[in-house]
Amino acid sequence: MLRPEAALEAAGTGLREVCEAIGMPPVLHMGSCVDNSRILEAGTEVVLEGGLGDDLSQIPAVGVAPEWMSEKAVAIACYFVASGIDVVLGHPFHVGGSDNVTRFLNEETRELFNASFHVCEDPLRAADMVVDLLDKKRERLGINRKAERKLYDMEDRRKLDV
Repeated sequence: MLRPEAALEAAGTGLREVCEAIGMPPVLHMGSCVDNSRILEAGTEVVLEGGLGDDLSQIPAVGVAPEWMSEKAVAIACYFVASGIDVVLGHPFHVGGSDNVTRFLNEETRELFNASFHVCEDPLRAADMVVDLLDKKRERLGINRKAERKLYDMEDRRKLDV
């Protein structure tokens, strides 16, 4: 999915159209786990420059940590949730002894940040969970349905007040 031609093979029609238009693959590799802030920076630019939503918590993005293994990963995941991006974990944090902390991370953060943690140890169910989270945000933004597309010629572009 990191090759541009993968969009032709596997992406949905809307994503395929975007990928073809700008020559990008449907999945972008943003670096190692410590580089994940780049994803939040890209999402912020989508909000600020792209006009998709008013807040980072509204864009269709999900953090995924299927095999997190260190406190650093926990901190990064918390950064995502505090920024408004849901995170799907492949196994729970080592806080299971505290119902209060578990409830806070998996439920109460939604009230504070519009995002929370979701634990799913089955990879296929986790993938479905990610798609469901993305679809809900797409629906809230109204970008989940087919829209009529119009290709602009130069005359149309001159009429735009940008």
